[in-house]
Amino acid sequence: MDGHAQLLQVNVLTPYLLTALMPRPHRMIWLSSGLHRDGDADLSDIDWTRRGWNGFQAYCDSKLFDAALSAAVARLWPDVISNALEPGWVPTKMGGPGATDDLSLGHVTQVWLAEGAVPGTNTSGGYWFHQKPRATHPAVDDERFQDDLLQSLAELTGVTLPTGR
Repeated sequence: MDGHAQLLQVNVLTPYLLTALMPRPHRMIWLSSGLHRDGDADLSDIDWTRRGWNGFQAYCDSKLFDAALSAAVARLWPDVISNALEPGWVPTKMGGPGATDDLSLGHVTQVWLAEGAVPGTNTSGGYWFHQKPRATHPAVDDERFQDDLLQSLAELTGVTLPTGR
């Protein structure tokens, strides 16, 4: 994956490759961010090779791509429960001391979805925040955008996400 924007490598290419290459799990949980709503659904330069670098926008875009990947997996792999979530703006090194969410709650929705013990957690294709469904950027549920994103990632990595069972 050398030669790609590091943020794209870490936030998008790595989870895409792991998903495409590993045996299908029963559940997948994708970590996104509320900032995905500020993401740009233009896939013409997802690797930031033609436009000037903007770290904030690249982060927002990457989290939009993660949420869309979760929805694509939910659609293409009906035998896998795939959901995305945002942990909230928590006071970490990245979030900073001004973050408004409680750090001790940041992981709760992830665990809740992973356990699948509560009604509602066995559905696929959702986007969650503090154990509640949350609206997403319109591109997340756009099947054409999902397919175009998968095609772009296949071209960047040389690996295609398997479809079918």
